[in-house]
Amino acid sequence: MKKTLYSLMLNEEVVREVDALAHRLGTNRSNLINQILAEYVNYTTPERRINDIFSAIEQLMKPSRDLVPYFAPNAPTISMKSSLEYKYRPTVKYEVELYHTGEKALGELSVIFRTQSASLISALADFFRQWKRIEDIRLNGKNISYAMYEGKFVRSISVPDCDCSSDELAAAISDYIQLLDKAMKGYLAGRMDVSALDSLYAAFMKQQKILI
Repeated sequence: MKKTLYSLMLNEEVVREVDALAHRLGTNRSNLINQILAEYVNYTTPERRINDIFSAIEQLMKPSRDLVPYFAPNAPTISMKSSLEYKYRPTVKYEVELYHTGEKALGELSVIFRTQSASLISALADFFRQWKRIEDIRLNGKNISYAMYEGKFVRSISVPDCDCSSDELAAAISDYIQLLDKAMKGYLAGRMDVSALDSLYAAFMKQQKILI
């Protein structure tokens, strides 16, 4: 959303209170005033929509025993931690970032892992290669990008094919992360092979209304 510089005459005491509130909310004066005015005229800014989606994801994830969400209001990302079923039970972090303008992609999901184990790094790399191959086939036609870095796998979140509410997007993102977490744990633990991963994904697609 394009922003333009405007000059306003404001009461000093009002500005002081606005600045104090902005500090408590972890934002700045301009963003807070923009949000206040948007709410007053009943307009949902991209920042408010992202905040609503993250808040909904946090609530959806709270009952989960496998994923622990963390979200600070007005933060640009939301993260979730999960313990892998692998020897010393290392943790991975799922981090979701949503863009203010989602023309080509809604945002991106990063899977971050900190480990010195060569065998675990190799197993994770193999899982992500297989996961990408399954999605390339199952989601044929969706413009999804992937990247693998040292200690991180990144997947873009595609724009849904239909208009959907913040709650619907939050559910779609939450469901996908839980699917990915279940698949990764099953593959690393030896309970799932590539065929089982593909079957799990196919079943997910049948029950999912919004695919990202």
